[in-house]
Amino acid sequence: MAPEEALRLAKREIQNPPVVLDDPDLYAPLFKNVSVFKRSYELMERMLKVYIYQDGPTPIFHTPELRGIYASEGWFMKLMEENRQYTTRDPSKAHLFYLPYSARQLELALYVPNSHNLRPLSLFLRDYVNGIAAMFPFWNKTRGADHFLVACHDWGPYTTTQHEELCKNTIKALCNSDASEGIFIRGRDVSLPETTIRDPKKPLRYVGGNRVSQRSILAFFAGNMHGRVRPILLKYWGDKDEDMRIYGPLPNRVSRQMSYVQHMKASKFCICPMGYEVNSPRIVESIYYECVPVIIADNFVLPFEELLDWSAFSVVVAEKDIPNLKNILLGISLRRYIRMHTCVQKLQKHFLWHAKPLKHDIFHMILHSIWFNRLNQIQLQQE
Repeated sequence: MAPEEALRLAKREIQNPPVVLDDPDLYAPLFKNVSVFKRSYELMERMLKVYIYQDGPTPIFHTPELRGIYASEGWFMKLMEENRQYTTRDPSKAHLFYLPYSARQLELALYVPNSHNLRPLSLFLRDYVNGIAAMFPFWNKTRGADHFLVACHDWGPYTTTQHEELCKNTIKALCNSDASEGIFIRGRDVSLPETTIRDPKKPLRYVGGNRVSQRSILAFFAGNMHGRVRPILLKYWGDKDEDMRIYGPLPNRVSRQMSYVQHMKASKFCICPMGYEVNSPRIVESIYYECVPVIIADNFVLPFEELLDWSAFSVVVAEKDIPNLKNILLGISLRRYIRMHTCVQKLQKHFLWHAKPLKHDIFHMILHSIWFNRLNQIQLQQE
């Protein structure tokens, strides 16, 4: 079956999926529609083929960074390039085409420190795309609509702006998924979870959390004071309330008694305010430590929002409501909190990296959202 025909078939199947009543692998309350997710995922497993361009100089291309706050783009690149199930060397069989570049490596290679000039980065990517469009027929066939990139660096969106088709047509999996800037396009682009990996050999270190009864702290945050939201959070809640453990960088006097991770594991809610950009690695950290995330970042498109029901396991607070934050959290009943905490525990497996990917883990969730959003763009003829 030709790729275009296969995509149309998959879209029809997803529009009328078999109803899922009880799937042991999927916890239904996490999803907007678990039946749609299950059918779409099954079709991805059965059909999807990705062609990976081998062009592009290292280290900007084909050089995954597996450590730090930008690790999501590196881990995806590594696992995608190692994958055999979903990749093909025959581009005529491909449903999707992967541009395997690293926004982090692009910064390290081309950005002049303190210049505040991202133009060289976006011009480099523009020239690369123009090069593959001239060399191969695949880009021009869809004007880039079946191509995708995965970028977790804050500057990821801005590296696409010098090429109109790359910016408007390509599926962009971005950690910096800000709906207000006109670059991230809801329904086409994918909000990429930002995951901090401290030890690439042990990406799951410290994962796990305490029972609800062992979470004596109402809310916790510690971090640097950059961006517009965090200083406001500290102004209203820093060192003012025993229930609200809100700090700048965690003070030594505090960390000697309880570490950052211990704080997250002892808190009911973990505050996840935006930094310079809307995304924050604390959201996934909260999930790892089974702490209900409280997200404060207006215009942030939440990871996998096309399929996950974030109201089941998180609290989204508008920036203007920071002064009322404690009342909002206290307004959540214990019964509802227990349901949310259970959902966070069930959600965790969907955000874990594995050296050899497992079904429904974060690698597959990212790939599935790219697949799902590609299907969103397919037009079906009215029958």
